[in-house]
Amino acid sequence: MTTTTTTASTSEAAEHFAAKLRFETDPSDVRAAQVAGEHFTLIDSRGDAAWAQGRIVGAVHLPTAEIAARAVALVPRDLPVVVYCWGPGCNGSTRAALAFSLLGYEVRELIGGFEYWAREGLPVEDDNGPVERAADPLTAPVGAVSCAC
Repeated sequence: MTTTTTTASTSEAAEHFAAKLRFETDPSDVRAAQVAGEHFTLIDSRGDAAWAQGRIVGAVHLPTAEIAARAVALVPRDLPVVVYCWGPGCNGSTRAALAFSLLGYEVRELIGGFEYWAREGLPVEDDNGPVERAADPLTAPVGAVSCAC
């Protein structure tokens, strides 16, 4: 790998990273938006068994395979959509984001998915109610609100 860049490659890199920030978000930013009362629809695109096992508090369950048929009736078109699936080893949220974008929704993908949401100790529930999880010190600062990045 070379560390030398040219004006063109720097410009291309800036475009790439700007696009990522337009189309992706992370658990702490989504949680901050929830706490601030921002209006958006959070979609859990996983299947029924995954939903029952645990989900982000406030999420709407809409498996990826059902988005094309059910989204218009279930998800307001005038609100941004954030989609998530299991985690970084799963591209289900990418497929879900594509499905929503093809329907004309403003959509962002939650990077890290449910895994990193839960690992950061953010609000999770299952079919029995709230699930308490301590933040994993490898994914979130202990005793701090955010990583300040």
